[in-house]
Amino acid sequence: MNQEILSKAEKLIEYTNGNICNHCLGRKFSDCVEGNGNKERGEKIREALNLEPYTANEEKCAVCHDIFEDIDNKVLDLVNEKIEFLKVEFDTFIVGCKLPKEITEKDQEISDKFDFDVEIIKREVNREIGKLLESNLEQSVNFDKEDVLVMVDFRRIFKEDIENPIKVRLQISPIFIEGRYRKLIRGIPQTKWPCRKCKGRGCEECNFTGKQYPESVEELLSEIVLKHTNGYEAKFHGAGREDIDVRMLGTGRPFVLEIKEPKIRKIDLEKISEEVKEFAKGKTEYLNLKFTERKRKAEIKVSSPDTYKVYRALVKCEDDIKEEDLDKLQSLHIIQQRTPIRVSHRRADKIRQKEVKSIEAELIDSKTFEMIIKTEGGLYIKELISSDKGRSNPSVSEVLGTQAICAELDVIEVGIK
Repeated sequence: MNQEILSKAEKLIEYTNGNICNHCLGRKFSDCVEGNGNKERGEKIREALNLEPYTANEEKCAVCHDIFEDIDNKVLDLVNEKIEFLKVEFDTFIVGCKLPKEITEKDQEISDKFDFDVEIIKREVNREIGKLLESNLEQSVNFDKEDVLVMVDFRRIFKEDIENPIKVRLQISPIFIEGRYRKLIRGIPQTKWPCRKCKGRGCEECNFTGKQYPESVEELLSEIVLKHTNGYEAKFHGAGREDIDVRMLGTGRPFVLEIKEPKIRKIDLEKISEEVKEFAKGKTEYLNLKFTERKRKAEIKVSSPDTYKVYRALVKCEDDIKEEDLDKLQSLHIIQQRTPIRVSHRRADKIRQKEVKSIEAELIDSKTFEMIIKTEGGLYIKELISSDKGRSNPSVSEVLGTQAICAELDVIEVGIK
């Protein structure tokens, strides 16, 4: 250790009246003094200057207020208490901390005065807590995929009249489950709908459930998953949605179920799938459940030219039609579709251009036919058939020359990237 370093260290110790702990002393020289951690660097500097070892006393470190002593003596117990209280299970974690401004400002003041270009104190505090927890718990630090954020709040340590100045909070990361759902009956929404009258508070009209409909695709799955994870709440992210009176058949619609604050993360999705099947009683099915990443919930919502949907529509016409009339449907290709009247109260009023990729039609009787139609995602099928008072152009009604309506609609395939 050269004389220049020792001279600078001596001035720093003098500036703090000798009240600087080995962590804070060593950190300021972490770029030029060898050592296994800042505490060891500080010890080496004191030895080289023939100084007494640093011991925490009533004066406390002028930089950190002996916060590293608190880490060694208090933080582990506080974290264990919180884990036990919440009954949370996890394998990986990261650490965050909140420090009093007196500490961060003093640390920066010293760096500015002596021209130190080293890490800030907050990083060392996080690292020391992480090392402590890793050595005493069975969990490990993982910055890419943490199950829990351990947040330690030291901001009240200068208030001596407070019994427990250090607070610990565990922020539990959500889990994400991907799959496809099939909705086998009509009359069920995809997600929970608050009662229109009471806005979810509960009233006589909704039988005090707060819901417009008693169940949904989301709830028939999430109630079981929440029970197994002891989670706080669930959020359903679907690759689009079908109307309440439309079935979702075929291979199903992709979705991601987000479980917030799950106390239990290791769950058997195969077992849950069987339990949900029994609970749903043939109304819905959930296929190929698997754990996935956070980014997936956004990916399945993003439409692209590659996405498509295939529908089966039962169409009823006002006038008689013949088999050869159905050939005219092949002229439907590029559709200019203004926001439908039925959703105009909640969707922007604009014209969307969508592509019909293919149509197959089969006559059932003189006024009824079945149509299998493959379209670009986002095309409103009911309005394509009815014309929606001219808002969809061209339309089935227009090319057949008679008013047509969609009597039944099923989604039979949802393509997604």
